Amino acid sequence: MWSPAALAWSAALCCALLETCVRPARGLNLCMTGSATSCEECLLIHPKCAWCAQEEFGRGHSLPSRCDYSQNLQRRGCDVRLIEFPTSSISVLQNRPLSSKGSGSSQYDVVQIVPQKVSVSLRPGDQTWFELQVRQVEDYPVDLYYLMDLSLSMKDDLDTIRNLGTKLALEMGMLTSNFRLGFGSFVDKNISPFSYTAAKFQENPCNGYKLFPNCVPTFGFRHIVSLTDKVDRFNEEVQKQMVSRNRDAPEGGFDAILQAAVCKEEIGWRKEAYHLLVFATDDVPHLALDGRLGGLVQPHDGQCHLDQHNEYSASTQMDYPSLALLGEKLAENNIFLIFAVTKRLYVIYKNFTALIPGTTVEILDQDSKNVIQLIVAAYNNIRSKVELSVWDHPEDIGLSFTATCQDGEPLPGLRKCGDLKIGDTVSFNVSVEARSCPPRGAERSFTIKPVGFKDRLEVAVEYRCDCGCSRTAQSNSSTCSSTGTYNCGTCQCEPGYLGARCECQEGEASSTYFSACREAEGKQMCSGRGECSCNQCLCYESEFGKIYGSYCECDDFSCARHKGVLCSGHGECHCGQCKCHAGYVGGSCNCSTETSACVADDGQMCSGRGTCVCGRCQCAEPGAFGDTCEKCPTCPDACGTKRECIECRLFNSGRIADNQTCQRLCKDEIITAETLSAEDPGAVLCLYKTENDCVMKFTYSEHASGQSILTALKEPECGGGGPDALTVLLAVVGSILLVGVALLAIWKLVITVHDRREFVRFQSARSRARYEMASNPLYKQPATTHFVGTDFDM
Repeated sequence: MWSPAALAWSAALCCALLETCVRPARGLNLCMTGSATSCEECLLIHPKCAWCAQEEFGRGHSLPSRCDYSQNLQRRGCDVRLIEFPTSSISVLQNRPLSSKGSGSSQYDVVQIVPQKVSVSLRPGDQTWFELQVRQVEDYPVDLYYLMDLSLSMKDDLDTIRNLGTKLALEMGMLTSNFRLGFGSFVDKNISPFSYTAAKFQENPCNGYKLFPNCVPTFGFRHIVSLTDKVDRFNEEVQKQMVSRNRDAPEGGFDAILQAAVCKEEIGWRKEAYHLLVFATDDVPHLALDGRLGGLVQPHDGQCHLDQHNEYSASTQMDYPSLALLGEKLAENNIFLIFAVTKRLYVIYKNFTALIPGTTVEILDQDSKNVIQLIVAAYNNIRSKVELSVWDHPEDIGLSFTATCQDGEPLPGLRKCGDLKIGDTVSFNVSVEARSCPPRGAERSFTIKPVGFKDRLEVAVEYRCDCGCSRTAQSNSSTCSSTGTYNCGTCQCEPGYLGARCECQEGEASSTYFSACREAEGKQMCSGRGECSCNQCLCYESEFGKIYGSYCECDDFSCARHKGVLCSGHGECHCGQCKCHAGYVGGSCNCSTETSACVADDGQMCSGRGTCVCGRCQCAEPGAFGDTCEKCPTCPDACGTKRECIECRLFNSGRIADNQTCQRLCKDEIITAETLSAEDPGAVLCLYKTENDCVMKFTYSEHASGQSILTALKEPECGGGGPDALTVLLAVVGSILLVGVALLAIWKLVITVHDRREFVRFQSARSRARYEMASNPLYKQPATTHFVGTDFDM
């Protein structure tokens, strides 16, 4: 049954224990400084202390020398058979195998946790452990009781759910083949100042109210339909219901929740089924002590008070129940409570879930249109996690848990796993430690059960506080000078006698004895906190606590304190050092090793932005805050984280839309708008590209109430369908060619125009010329002429 992770965990534990065995022998020996005068006292000092019951052992030494580490006793000559060294152990008494399916012929034999019974034998301070496994089986029966606020403001919601049964049965039929549905309603206590008590309002509280003049008398809680698989009957009864009216805004819903939880026979809760209680309202509830405004001083007794008409008969007699009482009764009857509330109430009811285990909160539309989706989402959320609770936890028993979820990684200090699928098996290592010994004959036991499950692990506890050698104790033994009891190798002297063999009487003093009462030469006798008598220190009494030790050097009140509390109340002071209880560490035991409070909704430790120190997140990312560092508008991943919520909540898309985690992880308030305003200086603008290449914009800010606000556009901004790469390439090449051709055409046009202009100018110049083509424009006529004779006689 042991997994590899469990074996590794146990090996590490053994190594740690072995280290503690060896290391103290080299340093401070807690066993020797404990001043144990009996075997039982020795066993209480430290889980590694052993007692030597050998008669001749330790002669010439002080009495506490019999109490030492086992290996030291053997080195000093003690027979190993006479060493008292009990250890803690585990025995599995019942271990039926896990089931895989919840319905069918084996419905009443379904097993979702192993083992079922365990017996632990504990030595005080000696930690031991066992492993348990939990599996949520498929097709497990479901009982769902719909508890609705029927005050006047819920009138439109009532109209919406009149055919709820049919639709809900169809949806739940996809998740389980065995589904039953019930219905109840509530308003408030019919006394002043919670309701209208004048005579004219007794039959009709809406008398004189113009918007809705007729309604039924005010009532506290009314059980209408017991759990049934007859959907038509459910619809028929719901359609008959009418709203009522009360005076103040808060409702008496917590009265109704408690009655629905404890009236098991009337409601019809089955033992072999998941119990879902859906609480639908649009306002805050009255809490304990509010009833005193109406004169109700009697606290709620946590019992069922339905009369023959199935109405809450003690509504005007007892106060409203407290959150603690609600949590106790819901857990006692294995009921998962689902708060279905409007958006403005989300933060209030979310705070309630931290105080009531097994409770979830979902956002309900103003007219309850999303109630079916809400219930299915809440059911899937419940089935996706396992959380352990401890019942009847003895105060002297320390428990610590290590969860191994579906990823196989051990998570110390965690007792829950999330993001599970139906059929997944998770394991938990449970470390058990006894802090002290109860009175002889006292029996202790406790129960570990997953929240909302009927299955449980019963743990019986046996304490190993006695030594075996004590069974052979001899009264008035001659070994003890006939004035004491010889027990486990030592003498327990009668009052007035002292010494290793009870050989001295109190008051006797001798200088030869004084040296044995000093821890070292030059130090005070008995550390200044006792008197030396017969070779022993008798320590003074102190109003602060106990002074003890061979030289009165130790006490149980000089340890570190936290906020004024010794060892923070989570440990025992031993000789100046705090010995912390299981689950706590540190010099003053003020640091818890529990890490469940550091796990964020997404399952990450401190949302991946910090470390868990002493049970609280220390945020390392600049700008991160919140209990689990979940709030960080300025973190680099803030927009990416919130983007998933925008996708799944507004468009039902994205990574977390398919695995039913959207409603669990995305509890932020989302506001849609046509345009985004830049008025909020603390808001961070986020944008991302959708699958259709559109741009989605939203802003992320933190409200003063602690709630995250996301303001998103109603629709992404789209510029039409973008072209593919080939189209873009062709367009670019075509554009280049077109520009080239255009440039060539322009160049040609410019050249042509220029040539034509030059030709025109040439033609104009030619027309203005004054000569013929045959004449010489350079020739000029002479001014005079002379004729010369040319006759020659040869």
